[in-house]
Amino acid sequence: NQKATHSENSQGEKSQHAEEATFYMNCRAAYLTVLKSSLENIKSKEQLGLVLQQAGRNPSQKTINKYWTSQTTSLNFDDFCAILKREKPATKSELLEAFGKIDTDKAGYILHDELYKILTTRGDKMTWEEVTTITKQADFNCSGKLDYNKFCELYLSTSEQCCKAARDRLEVDPRMRQQHFGNQTENSSEGITLPTSKPSPRNSSKSDHKPAKGESRAPSRPPSAASGKASTSTTVTVGASSNRSTKLIIEPATMKEWQCAQSKGCFYLEEDGEIISHKYRLHLPQRSAVCITIKPLNIPQVEGKPCRWLSVDTALFILKENETRENLQLVSFTELQNKEMFGWRGELGAGVYWLLPFTTGCRLRKVKTQITGEAKLVWRDEDGELALTKEFRAALLDIFETIDLDGNGLLSLEEYNFFELRTSGEKCDQEAWAVCKENFEMKKNELTRQGFMDLNLMEANDRDGDPWDLWVTLLSLGYNKALEMTEACPFVIDVCAERCKPRIKAFSLEAGGSQLSRAVCRAVVNKGEARVLDGSENIIIYTYRSGSSITSVIENKSENKVIIHVNNEQSKNCLNNRGLTVFAVEVAPKSMMVSQHAMALNEQEEWIYSCVHSLV
Repeated sequence: NQKATHSENSQGEKSQHAEEATFYMNCRAAYLTVLKSSLENIKSKEQLGLVLQQAGRNPSQKTINKYWTSQTTSLNFDDFCAILKREKPATKSELLEAFGKIDTDKAGYILHDELYKILTTRGDKMTWEEVTTITKQADFNCSGKLDYNKFCELYLSTSEQCCKAARDRLEVDPRMRQQHFGNQTENSSEGITLPTSKPSPRNSSKSDHKPAKGESRAPSRPPSAASGKASTSTTVTVGASSNRSTKLIIEPATMKEWQCAQSKGCFYLEEDGEIISHKYRLHLPQRSAVCITIKPLNIPQVEGKPCRWLSVDTALFILKENETRENLQLVSFTELQNKEMFGWRGELGAGVYWLLPFTTGCRLRKVKTQITGEAKLVWRDEDGELALTKEFRAALLDIFETIDLDGNGLLSLEEYNFFELRTSGEKCDQEAWAVCKENFEMKKNELTRQGFMDLNLMEANDRDGDPWDLWVTLLSLGYNKALEMTEACPFVIDVCAERCKPRIKAFSLEAGGSQLSRAVCRAVVNKGEARVLDGSENIIIYTYRSGSSITSVIENKSENKVIIHVNNEQSKNCLNNRGLTVFAVEVAPKSMMVSQHAMALNEQEEWIYSCVHSLV
């Protein structure tokens, strides 16, 4: 019985891997029908519609707008794969059900005149000429009627032919099949050009990185990586809950007399999956021993409502500012861990430093959640006056707590403008702030909690109770329609210095960009285990475990771009930031980039990171 069960499980896993491989191939085939390379980004709504159609989808304008918002400038190949996972192709039963709502008599057909009227006046309105094209192709009996059962068959077969043509083109063209196999990932994985070339490291790990008990070397070429010219594998076994170790004491007792500064901030998940956050400048008037920590902000929640973001991993990268503010030097990062807190202790010279918050994206990511009903934001009292609901008021208090960066219980104009930039894309100037002062409660020229509540109530009154604008604000701040914060992670940063008073101030709210990407790569290269791809000494894979996560970086020392196939099929209880078990990346000449970040799916159980990198 055990053998039979094992065999069934093995067959099930093979079937799943085969489905993933087919899905990925279809994604590439559709993408490369419209774009020259899977490294090229989708740059418009029109392009997004075209690639979705090539993948057998028929997206409405509403669907397009869901993924291409006013803040979207481009979508990459990973984004496209994620969209296809969410937007399933229509089935025949779904199409027949839609036509059945029009054909109330259940006659099996719809008159052309009726079809013209519906398609030119409802939903994504079509032109008369577009509808005529459809009726000409689908008028099977030349009777002026649409036999929608046959039309559904025609639609599905045409869609499949379109997908097959894209796949055939991919197979026939070796340039497309091989050169454009991979893709670049999000900002945290941007290709970083190397300033100098270092000698190839040995395959053995660095002295400060010892294999964990149970660590083993996986087969260098599993079946799905058989086409690789060269490969290397890395396996790390992590015990249950070991990522929440409390052995590392970040804040020693001697720090009681140190001077401290604090600032809050937040990671926000964009519609396209990109993560943005506040960035900070730290000023030290003189050289001093310093302790810097970051952790998720624990906001008291209504009983029964969990703080979903407390499991999100956080980190800070410390960079020394220079005159040009370009290619900043990495000083260090918060690699010590105590439960959910990450920290760094060391000595810093006088000057200005950048503190760049970072999260891997393994836990803070787009996830479909089942919501039973939309929360109510406003209601009318006995006199017909609008008021905020108890649930909405609680959410607003949490928002206030998050955007009050200095924690003084008031919102300065600068703090309020970070809120405005996030929710509306615009800033509030001094004149508008003066108007706020006249209408809402302020203290010392800063907005109070009550003033913030009243401002939102005014917004509801301006639309006569329509909560549309309020929902725009909530959704942009990471809340779902059940008033749960699922796409944001507030955090708090503490800086303590022994010999001077540190000052920390947020200066922007944006994606990490090349500075953060370079810092992540440098940290992994400096601290991680290095392995050369067997048979290709110019390609090096660095793997570094930092507390609860594992990051791998690919360094390409050669003069040519390379495509690396990444296979995580042997990993257990493990998730990565890409959401794909098997994928490929293209690494530019003389550069390095993040391959992936990985974490435990269930922290209470042992997890295994087993990854094979192969040269295509």
